[in-house]
Amino acid sequence: MAEVGGWIWERNLRSFLELLSHYVGYGFDATDWETVALAIEATDDERTDGWYSYPLVGEHREVEIRLARAVGGDEVRLAVNGALTPELEVRADTLLAAFAAG
Repeated sequence: MAEVGGWIWERNLRSFLELLSHYVGYGFDATDWETVALAIEATDDERTDGWYSYPLVGEHREVEIRLARAVGGDEVRLAVNGALTPELEVRADTLLAAFAAG
């Protein structure tokens, strides 16, 4: 099991999840987004029990996304956990870096 983590701007969360889902072979749709969007409202990155977990079970891989809003900010902290291949680790890390920019 491996983990890749970091933060992104909250406005980029849906795009991040859609692209990561594509890489694991999961069809992330509007229902998935509604579930995550509602759940993130109650998260708090400063509390260990304040994070939300969402599984992405795809054709290629199964990963769990843990996420929480940064207190007082517009950022979302994320951790991608699972049996990540080296390629998927790089892709997840690249997505984090890209969606943390600007």
